[in-house]
Amino acid sequence: MRVLVVEDEQLLAEAVATGLRREAMAVDVVYDGEAALQRIAVNDYDVVVLDRDLPLVHGDDVCRSVVDQGLATRVIMLTASGDISDRVEGLEIGADDYLPKPFAFSELVARVRALGRRATVPLPPVLERAGISLDPGRREVIRDGRTVQLAPKEFAVLEVLMRAGGAVVSAEQLLEKAWDEHTDPFTNVVRVTVMTLRRKLGDPPVIVTVPGSGYRI
Repeated sequence: MRVLVVEDEQLLAEAVATGLRREAMAVDVVYDGEAALQRIAVNDYDVVVLDRDLPLVHGDDVCRSVVDQGLATRVIMLTASGDISDRVEGLEIGADDYLPKPFAFSELVARVRALGRRATVPLPPVLERAGISLDPGRREVIRDGRTVQLAPKEFAVLEVLMRAGGAVVSAEQLLEKAWDEHTDPFTNVVRVTVMTLRRKLGDPPVIVTVPGSGYRI
């Protein structure tokens, strides 16, 4: 899942991003609304975690831009105000969810995951394919009854492949969904991660390399 965190309180923004990365999400961070619009224009985000009171461009205008463009991206608004009228206004602007500060991080993660499922074709919370069961909420992978311990990026790559439902996923698409914008597009990190993932999942191999195209399960 690719997430954009837009928050002008830099310590909070970095704390949220770090926590989401530990949940195997790819996270970019910006600190104002203008930068948010620039990122949204060039990257395909599943969810935007959007502070409402932003410098340069207000969070409301960022949200309106996402809605006006007809993007599949889902928006969860954050605000220091817990007033019901503010929540209603945020939702009427086009936000998909609204969370007042301070918030429990576990609740934010659950809401981001729920919105991420709505950004694509609806899928069950627990993904199953080729003898593999992947539970994003519990960060749990089981193959043929055996628990498989995966690093966050390995988990993210496996989740993207399983969500594809047997379709081929290119290395570029894996970079887009499992890594953030600071990753070198010419790196071999995807190939290395897939190799490690294959080893951990064990035999018989389930990740197929499609020459010149990418990978599929």
